[in-house]
Amino acid sequence: MALSDEEIGFVTDLFSDLGPLTTRKMFGGLGIYLDGSIFALMRSDGALLLKGAGDMIDIYDNAGWDRWTYQRKNGAQSAMPYWEIPDELRDDPSAACD
Repeated sequence: MALSDEEIGFVTDLFSDLGPLTTRKMFGGLGIYLDGSIFALMRSDGALLLKGAGDMIDIYDNAGWDRWTYQRKNGAQSAMPYWEIPDELRDDPSAACD
């Protein structure tokens, strides 16, 4: 299921304090970019995820954020470098941008 214009507007409004954003539809979801670098995804199911690298991995894990994982065809679990933001951040643009 593709994301609606309303959902795309929501995510660009949520992160608007970061500066000029660009988005790109992909695989039914959306990539969210700042200065040409992807920093967040909105999956087709509406889940909003922030990319994590370096120190951010421990920060997200210690905060209890859920990491995006999936099961491969061979049954092995794989983890993507994205964590789902908690619901309270979806309602607070200032906190989401921090």
